Amino acid sequence: MKETTLSVSEFRPRCLRLLDEVGKHGGHFVITKRGRPIARVTPMSDPVTPLRGSWEGIVKGDRDIVNFDLSSDWEAPQ
Repeated sequence: MKETTLSVSEFRPRCLRLLDEVGKHGGHFVITKRGRPIARVTPMSDPVTPLRGSWEGIVKGDRDIVNFDLSSDWEAPQ
């Protein structure tokens, strides 16, 4: 659905159908009153899940990933 501009009197009888269209197909429309825009109807986005803690219970670490020692993986020149 592309952007549509409707007056309040046009919006009122078609309200439910227009809201269903926006929910299913996206897009948005502007409602005007006496030629002045008063509202824009857009679909709601899904709530964003925070990344912090999203791997909790899924990934298990067996070592410290911040303070680690790699000295045993390297050979020092003699």
